[in-house]
Amino acid sequence: MTRELVLAAFIMGVGLCMAGMATHLYQALARQPAMLRFDGKTTLASMGNLVMSFVCGPYIMLQTGWRHEEKEAISMTSVLVSALVAFGWAFVTGLLFMSAYVAVRY
Repeated sequence: MTRELVLAAFIMGVGLCMAGMATHLYQALARQPAMLRFDGKTTLASMGNLVMSFVCGPYIMLQTGWRHEEKEAISMTSVLVSALVAFGWAFVTGLLFMSAYVAVRY
């Protein structure tokens, strides 16, 4: 039981690290903030934004939870909901990158 929990935490950690790395790389190369979006001037740009949103989504969701509300206070509900979504999403992203690594490596 403990091994499975540690493996799940490791996969989430890999997903969150890959999402953070991809977000900062995108922001450095595109010189614009990374946002969850699927719009674009062309179909190729729309697909690129969709892929970027999928890969960078967990990190963006964690950043969204820490934004201030109207009265300069952080809402605990938005922090918890965004963390729940981000870590679940990071598990899926981690599975994607770990399975690609295993497929290429072995």
